Amino acid sequence: MRSLVPVARLLFVALFLMSAPSHFKAQTIAYAAQQGVPFASVLVPLSGLMAIAGGLSVLIGWHARVGAWLLVAFLVPVTLMMHAFWAIPDPMTRLMQQAMFMKNLAMLGGALLIAYFGAGPVSLDERERRPVQEAARESIRSCEAPLSLHLSPRPGERG
Repeated sequence: MRSLVPVARLLFVALFLMSAPSHFKAQTIAYAAQQGVPFASVLVPLSGLMAIAGGLSVLIGWHARVGAWLLVAFLVPVTLMMHAFWAIPDPMTRLMQQAMFMKNLAMLGGALLIAYFGAGPVSLDERERRPVQEAARESIRSCEAPLSLHLSPRPGERG
């Protein structure tokens, strides 16, 4: 089951990594400006960088918690500014934007889970943490050995 975790991370970040390059296109910047995004020529490419950095960080599991917070910081304003379905009069467009809004909320939930729990198994974060965990276990074992000598029954006593 450990192998499911990197697959899940890939599925989670696929949208971020596939859509991020469009954040550097004039069309996307113009559309964001039309939607009311201030300083769109700066903020839209910046959001693309956040999506790429956060997505790659989560994908490989390297500082995944930081990467997940980048994705949270990306998702909150994008969701509110670009998918404000409540302000759209056309019913079909409103439904489409509502679906996009809900999709972003689901991704926000996933990003928050990764921000809390980390990358999980089969990640660079786990590889870095493993020697520390092994050293801690060894330290605990070395402390338990003398303690167990004191707790063992004396010769001739019942245990």
